[in-house]
Amino acid sequence: MRILIAEDDFSSRKFMKKYLGSFGDCDITVDGEEAVEAFQMALEEDEPYELICLDIMMPVRDGYQVLKAIRDIEKEQGRTGEKAVKIIMTSALNVERNIKKAFEMGCTVYCAKPIDFEKFEEVLKKIGVI
Repeated sequence: MRILIAEDDFSSRKFMKKYLGSFGDCDITVDGEEAVEAFQMALEEDEPYELICLDIMMPVRDGYQVLKAIRDIEKEQGRTGEKAVKIIMTSALNVERNIKKAFEMGCTVYCAKPIDFEKFEEVLKKIGVI
């Protein structure tokens, strides 16, 4: 499985890579612009990501802007439904309006930080990536 981790916090990034690395190949970006570029490059190389872990609070473009950009690109290319990448939004912003906004914009799952990795693994199984 090909995984993109978009996370600006070093310790969160390192921890996510160590954890998710056992499930597939992980690429890392540190801001929202890099995340969109990595997503586009993966499509151009015909090696799309199957999972994206996307932090909401990132520099350049926040997670919401990245989510919208990715879903717009997918829509243009007809990658909807089962063909769409699974996107897990991660954030310490656990306010109901933030969670609702993420789902309205097309995230697959919303995980609150700090991440409980037992529950996280259950989520990965539930969405069919492991």
